[in-house]
Amino acid sequence: AEHADATDSDPQALPEALARRETLKAKLDEACARLEADAKEQAETARPAYEKKKAAYDAKTGRRGRAPKPPDEEPPPGRQISLTDPDSRLMRRSDAHEFRQAYNAQAVVCAEGSQLIVTTGVVATSADAPSFADTVLAMEDTIGLPETVLADTGYANGQAVRKLREKGIDPLVAIGRPCARRPYDFRPHPAAKEPRRITEPWRLAMKKKLETTEAGDVYRLRKQTVEPVFGIIRSIMGFRRFSLRSLAKVTTEWTLVALAYNCKRVARLQAA
Repeated sequence: AEHADATDSDPQALPEALARRETLKAKLDEACARLEADAKEQAETARPAYEKKKAAYDAKTGRRGRAPKPPDEEPPPGRQISLTDPDSRLMRRSDAHEFRQAYNAQAVVCAEGSQLIVTTGVVATSADAPSFADTVLAMEDTIGLPETVLADTGYANGQAVRKLREKGIDPLVAIGRPCARRPYDFRPHPAAKEPRRITEPWRLAMKKKLETTEAGDVYRLRKQTVEPVFGIIRSIMGFRRFSLRSLAKVTTEWTLVALAYNCKRVARLQAA
């Protein structure tokens, strides 16, 4: 009895193969519940827009066309989720890249010459616009809010622009591509397409503002400010992927990367 088998210590324990199966089943049940919760949350977010379209459709007379479809509270059959990192999402950089389980790391960079990262954020969505205002406004309790914010067309969102203006911030956000074709693209020109119509008042006002010399000169600082920072982090510092899992841990990891970059940048500025 002194050298009893380990399996005799717990006669109620499941066999190893069955225990692994039960653990996997629990993870699958948790993943399904999370997908259902996400679908319901997205449906609730989309419901105000649906009700607005439905009211406009009901007010029409004569030929009314197809009625707007209500948001579905059930996840689509093709929706996927990672069992090892449920917080992450399938994303890709563009239509030419493959899908990866990833997070969307954000950074706000000083455009006044220092190129220091002043705040960071991580979201589990490929879209930049939903987190635009929250990332900038997070600076209010740290170094203070900026007077002007420069952002590319991926951050164009009327609600975010309104929230920033309510805080006294002047956002300069590109409306559409500033240059439809790169100057070094020697491929055959694609067929001409009719430009997308801009109807929202805030977009029309922003587009008109960026066409002025003063605002256009300020906005040009964006490309030479934030793009080099991400290039240095990826190519010089060698940070190309997160090592941790879960949104909270990845957010901490991204903050450490930003601090490491700032230390490197401060040393470079002091040596100049």
